[in-house]
Amino acid sequence: MPDQPASPSDWPGRRLGLPESGPRSVGRLGRRIGAFLIDSAVAAAVAFVFFDYDRWAVLAVFAVLQVVVILLFNGGIGHLVVGLRVVPDKGGRLKFWQPFVRTVLLLLLIPAIIWDRDQRGMHDRLAGTILVLR
Repeated sequence: MPDQPASPSDWPGRRLGLPESGPRSVGRLGRRIGAFLIDSAVAAAVAFVFFDYDRWAVLAVFAVLQVVVILLFNGGIGHLVVGLRVVPDKGGRLKFWQPFVRTVLLLLLIPAIIWDRDQRGMHDRLAGTILVLR
């Protein structure tokens, strides 16, 4: 779909065919931050218990949890707790590579804080995913 100028009545996800609110609407910032904090806390706790809280272990645990749980349940632990899920932007099922690309870019942080008008971080755009309400 060509990039069209946003009108004041547009909502995040409208151009992608998503509803304004309710299930399958774009996950908003508050839930995203909550999910990230939960995932970070879980990764830190696991790294503390098993790896003497090495900072690289925290990142590795975070990455592994993201990839595995997204592949199995369409969302990280934090996503699932706050009512979000990761879905492909073209519909259907997540491809095996999408959680890997999304997680690597999320670990770089910068792609996650650069958003488009549909409130999709660059990490979601490049991975071909959308974070939506369950």
